[in-house]
Parts: sequence; C-alpha cells; structure tokens
Amino acid sequence: MSKTSIASQWWRYPLWTMAVLGSSKSFRTNPVIGSPGLNERGLHRARVKLAADMAARRRKWLAPSVRDDERQAFDRDGYVIRENALPREVFERLVETLHSTPLPAREMRQGQAVTRMIPLGPNVLSTIPDLKAFTAPQTFAPLIRYVAGLPGEPVYFIQTVIAEPALKKADPQTSLHADTFHSTAKAWLFLQDVGPDDGPFVFVPGSHRLTPERLEWEHRQSLAAHHDDRQHHASGSFRISPEELQALGDFTPQKVTVPANTIVVADTYAFHSRATSPKHTVRAELHAYHRGNPFSPLPFSLSSLPGFGERRLDMFLAYEDWLAKRRHKRPVWQDVGESTAFDEAHI
Repeated sequence: MSKTSIASQWWRYPLWTMAVLGSSKSFRTNPVIGSPGLNERGLHRARVKLAADMAARRRKWLAPSVRDDERQAFDRDGYVIRENALPREVFERLVETLHSTPLPAREMRQGQAVTRMIPLGPNVLSTIPDLKAFTAPQTFAPLIRYVAGLPGEPVYFIQTVIAEPALKKADPQTSLHADTFHSTAKAWLFLQDVGPDDGPFVFVPGSHRLTPERLEWEHRQSLAAHHDDRQHHASGSFRISPEELQALGDFTPQKVTVPANTIVVADTYAFHSRATSPKHTVRAELHAYHRGNPFSPLPFSLSSLPGFGERRLDMFLAYEDWLAKRRHKRPVWQDVGESTAFDEAHI
C-alpha cells in the first residue's frame, strides 16, 4: 500500500489498529501490522509470543479430551496421524457415494493446481448422512481443537486437489511456509492412498514450537514483509528457504504418505507445503480447518453456537461473492455448479 493511499484512508487507522488484537496478518494491506517502525520496536515479535503463550494455556484446558498418545505426538512433532479413521464400511460407502453424487462446488486455481471445495453445510449433510461420521462433534473435533489450541467448532468441507504439471506454472503452495503467525489446525482425511508422487502434504516436524531462533526469524521477516515481492509472504504467510530453515535448527521436511482412510491433523504455524506432482493427479479428501482469535483467553467460541458453525463457510462464500461483485472482480473461489469430489477441474 503506497503512502498516498494510506494518507487518503486515514479514517481506517482505528480499524487497522484494532486488528492488531486479532488474527489479521497482512503486512501489505494493514499499515499498522506492516509498519517497519513498529515492528522494529517489537510489535510482530510481541504478537507472535503472546499468541504462542495463549495457545499453550488453552491447550491445557483442551488436553483431557485428547488421547495421550496423540497429544504426545503433537507436542513432539506438531502433527498427528491416525489410520483407519472411519469404520471401514462407512468409509467404503462414503467413497462410493462421493464418486457418483454431484454437489455444489467452488474452485480456485493457483498455477498448475486447482483446488475444489464442497462445503459441508446442512443440505449436503442431509444428502449424504455418512459425512456426519466426519463432522460429528466428538469424532475428530477434540483433536483438531487441541492442535489449533482453540475452542469452538472447525469448518468442514470436501477438498479436491487437481495437479496439472503439464501447465508448467508455479503453485505457491509448493513453497515451504507457515500459514500465519499463530497456531491453526488443518485436517485431511484422505479418500485415496497418497504416495510420494501424488502431491502429498510436506511437513517439517518440530517446527511448530516457538524457539528463540524462530522468534528472531519472525522479527526479521516483519521488518520488510510489507514490500516483499512474494504476495503470500507480504500477506503474512511467511515463506522460508531451505537455507533459512537449517539456520533455525535440525529440521528436515518430510513427505506425509499415507493409506486411504487416514486422517492427518497439523498445526500450520509449522512449516509445510504441498509436494509437486510429476503426473496429473486428482486427490480427494475430507478437510477441516480451525482458526480464531489467537489472543482470546476464553474457553469457548461463538462458532459452537447451534446452527451457526455448520453454516459459517456458506456465509463466508456468500459474503465473498457480494464483495467481488461490488468491486467488479471475480471471486477467488469460483462457483462451478455441481461436481463430484473426483471430477476433473472446471476452471
């Protein structure tokens, strides 16, 4: 954002300042968060440290709802793998149904990859009741909450990643990065076997912990992120090079290859990416994410209110459509009509 643009929007400063107290992360669009002067004085460092402290406190409240072995795996590595996640008969029936049932879908293209999203709102859940085995409050939600360090209900949808390497265009998700400056959780229940050439999830075990080296690295990034050429980096999803990663400690990225019916739940403050696929790939999964105000001291969330949590994604997409129309732009998540989870890309 240019100085002229900032000066003409002086009236936004109260909102930009208040955003510091929440999950806002963009160094480019928020001149308070992106201020080199304030970050030199420790603004970003303080936000990162306080967010980590609050997440640790909330996890103490959430720990009794999580299996000991999974809690220990997360505390050590930053992610949890659970095989045979759903009962076999439910999983097989669900995969068969998702192959043949078109559902309202959105798609987004990033370079050679297209991501499809089918929100799991009340209508879809009533159409395919077996999906409730994934979204039921006591199935995976307690683990997702613990990994995120947040109370409340996750957002659920069917996700399909279509890799089209023949296009020779860069996919920003294949660069190692952290999603934001605080703990968030993402979960993938894979509907197919995922091998090393299928564009698997790549994760850096142990990089979810806020070490002095990581905090100093965060501080250095904050000083120049507002004018970084990398769009995602400037927006607060910091990218990291292999050389920078090694300077932070003994870290090795690992491809997470798993059999079908495995759920992976990861803290995406840790460094991660999507592996490049050398072949055309259509990979489908049941997906969830959980994020919120990283500074909240409360053991509850409005997302737990009946009738609200399962509609949040549909409400968000409707708002994004309205905003894009108002700005005469195309929405990031384009409505492609109905699609099965396993169809080829529509955009």
